[in-house]
Amino acid sequence: MEGRKPIRVLIVDDHPVVRAGLTTLLRKANGLKVVGTAHNGEVGLDMIRRSSVDVVLLDLRMPKIGGIDFLSLLREIASPPAVLILSSYAYEEEIYRALKAGARGYLSKDASGAQMVEAINTVNAGGKYLSGDIAGRLAERESRSSLSSRETEILEMVSKGLTNKEIARVLQISQYTVRNHINHISAKLEVGDRTEAVAVAMQAGILSPR
Repeated sequence: MEGRKPIRVLIVDDHPVVRAGLTTLLRKANGLKVVGTAHNGEVGLDMIRRSSVDVVLLDLRMPKIGGIDFLSLLREIASPPAVLILSSYAYEEEIYRALKAGARGYLSKDASGAQMVEAINTVNAGGKYLSGDIAGRLAERESRSSLSSRETEILEMVSKGLTNKEIARVLQISQYTVRNHINHISAKLEVGDRTEAVAVAMQAGILSPR
């Protein structure tokens, strides 16, 4: 719109082709200005500290500082920009955690240019934006009991093949306590055994696929 300052957008993604493609796409859009791109979270945070940014397009999976850590560190900056998660992976647990950490919305990397512009305008105005069927999936996720940090830690060890005895030794707790945790994990994930729990957790993004 005439007389209105363009929305200043920063792209934070470790894939150069994605950064270049998004930059080309968004520079054609009215009312938007790509003020820079960053190949990792550390560089992105530094750019935000040094320049004015309204909206960050953030990839969740990056080396060193991942998307969730980026969001946590962003809270330490005065008047931080709105963050829109842009990812190829629709793992609801990751997106759920990102929104809990302060992200304003989620958009798939295969979204159209019109959807991206709409999403950027929405989060810049203080709203939230969720593409596709992810809104319904996140509502369902919200209604389920989430795993505690200890349960996630134990499930990670189970995924690495550790036995209850080995987990108990690492965490310095009893095997009985480990077994109880695994029973609670299975109940929350609505699965029958530890193997299925790991599979479901990876599919949902609770554990990172290996």
